[in-house]
Amino acid sequence: MSIIYILWLRQLKRYRRSRARIFASLAQPLLFLFAIGFGFGPTYQKAGNGNYIQFLVPGIVAMAVLFSAVFSGIEILWDRQFGFLKETLVAPVPRIYIVLGRTLGAATVAMIQGLVVFTVCLLAGFHIQNYGLLPVAAAFMFLIAMLFTAFGTTIGSLVEDMQAFPLIMNFLVMPMFFFSGALFPVKDLGAILNGVLRLNPLTYGVDGLRGALTHEFVFGIGPDFVLLGLATAILLVVGNYFFSKIEV
Repeated sequence: MSIIYILWLRQLKRYRRSRARIFASLAQPLLFLFAIGFGFGPTYQKAGNGNYIQFLVPGIVAMAVLFSAVFSGIEILWDRQFGFLKETLVAPVPRIYIVLGRTLGAATVAMIQGLVVFTVCLLAGFHIQNYGLLPVAAAFMFLIAMLFTAFGTTIGSLVEDMQAFPLIMNFLVMPMFFFSGALFPVKDLGAILNGVLRLNPLTYGVDGLRGALTHEFVFGIGPDFVLLGLATAILLVVGNYFFSKIEV
């Protein structure tokens, strides 16, 4: 079990040393917050939907967690290129421990990124409706982080080209973000779009996070937890399977 702690700690040390990565990963969520949040806020309010910042912030926090988590998969390619992955894989431990250590470490980093963005959102005018549900919001953030770290691990295990990884990630992750209800309400949508949203696991993470922070659940806290947790468990298994296929 010590390998899990070692890899978790290594991820945190990487994060602490990479200031450029910190600022780069914060730039996009904050751009969405100020450009879209304040840009479309008056239109959203005139349509009778209330304060757009209150609606948007949970989606922006989920975005910060999502992108930090999923791009942790590229570290597998770096480690493979510079030999650290080989040193890790030859350790006499089950590879599931290696996957769990990397996943927990990257998920912790993604949580930190999400909390930083959330703090900025509070300064920008977001109001928490029920402080008692903050642990629930943190739980949803952690599940989102675990889900997409496992997703990044899966892609990183399958792809060997460093340049192909960001292209594949953007092709898959950007649609998942836009069709998750992070930027627009999911009620009263057409049957096709509603079906796409329900198939997207991030939808339940955004809904759970928004419900915990603003009391506006669409699916309910129970279904959100169950479906997001199930998707996370499945991707952890899939990520472990493909990671175990990497040859040293």
